[in-house]
Amino acid sequence: MASVYRRGFTLVEILIVVVILGILAAIVVPQFASARREAAEGTTIYELEKLRRAVDVYRARHDNRLPDVIEGDGTWGDLISRGGEYLKGAPMNPYVGEANAKRIVIRDTPDEAYHTDYGWIFDDATGAVWAAGFDSSDRPIRPE
Repeated sequence: MASVYRRGFTLVEILIVVVILGILAAIVVPQFASARREAAEGTTIYELEKLRRAVDVYRARHDNRLPDVIEGDGTWGDLISRGGEYLKGAPMNPYVGEANAKRIVIRDTPDEAYHTDYGWIFDDATGAVWAAGFDSSDRPIRPE
């Protein structure tokens, strides 16, 4: 009767594979984090441009009058309440995170530092719109 030997992996071989997987994970995971941040920045800029166009169109159609934007959570007034004529819904700023991504503050200057307190800044005197967490040139401010 012939004996059948089953050869398995040794502990050293398994440890080598685990170490290699750990090294690969250490290389790949930061790249995913960078891609996520870049996607949030790009989406925020897209939403900002959409908001600015909506304000401009509203102003052109209403004799240079600005929409009735109110400070708060996605309260863009006539920009979203007119059946999607200007915007279908309140835009989000994913760069500052989910909790306050739709929140609007009324102010006449863009941000100077990164934060997560609100998503948008609206100047009710001029109609200017800025994304929170971005500077006056629409460049993202990096979290410290």
